[in-house]
Amino acid sequence: MNNAARASAARVLADVGGTNARFAWQAGPGQPVEAVMNLPCAEHDSLAEALRSYLLRTQRTMPPDCCIAIANPVVGDRVAMTNHHWAFSIRELKAQLGLHRLLVVNDFTALALALPRLGAADRWQLGGGDAQPGAAIGLIGPGTGLGVSGLLPDGRGGWLPIQGEGGHATLGATTAREAAVLELLREWHGHVSAERAVCGQGLVDIHLALQRLPGHGAVPQDLPAAAITEAALAGSDARCTEALHLFCAFLGIAAGNLALTLGARGGVFIGGGIVPRLGRWIESSPFRARFEAKGRFAAYLQPVPVYVIDTPQSPAFLGAAEALDAALPMVGQAD
Repeated sequence: MNNAARASAARVLADVGGTNARFAWQAGPGQPVEAVMNLPCAEHDSLAEALRSYLLRTQRTMPPDCCIAIANPVVGDRVAMTNHHWAFSIRELKAQLGLHRLLVVNDFTALALALPRLGAADRWQLGGGDAQPGAAIGLIGPGTGLGVSGLLPDGRGGWLPIQGEGGHATLGATTAREAAVLELLREWHGHVSAERAVCGQGLVDIHLALQRLPGHGAVPQDLPAAAITEAALAGSDARCTEALHLFCAFLGIAAGNLALTLGARGGVFIGGGIVPRLGRWIESSPFRARFEAKGRFAAYLQPVPVYVIDTPQSPAFLGAAEALDAALPMVGQAD
């Protein structure tokens, strides 16, 4: 395909997590994102099958280009999802689908690319002051796993996305109670990454851990994350409330670490599916206190704004489109 044809080519955009695969259509660069559809991963044997199902349901044919933002490291041709059984070769998938161009990027790399396009209505602020123009931006977000990324200024007025796996960095504690919970998670999982506590299953494990600490007494309840969250938001169960508070505390610890690591004076954004559902409840949680609780560098973090991304449509679609348009150096590319 020549450059003129590619410039007007339609594309499929995908945002694939461990639970759901979201697809959208874009008629060409700069065109609106439309025909958004959410398909449960468990209902499809492969990513290729899910993509074909999307096209069949929307009565579209395979376009020339496709960008897949996926919740997984993309470090070569082979992709095997961490929190789902889908696995594929990028080159083979491109040939299988008959695509002219296939780009596969980490889902939070795509979300990071979308951050400059977000408006005031797409986010709300969780403490801190004003963002410093031209400074690094952090991105973190719990869902089925914990995504971490960010944007670094390229020195020419643009941005370079971070392609990493910061969610698997080791998580620390600030209080004795937090340390006791993390010790139980260590017994269960070995290495306690931030993702072990700050994701849907992490909330479940925190709730179970609290019930195994001295003084609980009652028969432990194994509740799903949605039930824990619902009870905490309603204020109907003290243990669920404490579990969600600890979840937010651990998120604050991880987000503060990210802000320090990147020098994210441009702000830290929270994405993923969990925090937007909490709404303003998170303001009463330990999140902001733990974000700033970095000893001698507390004053450094106090003015750093944190923004909760709250949009009706996955902004990762915008980032996937940006990845196709910008021709950035990406590992998971099959041209």
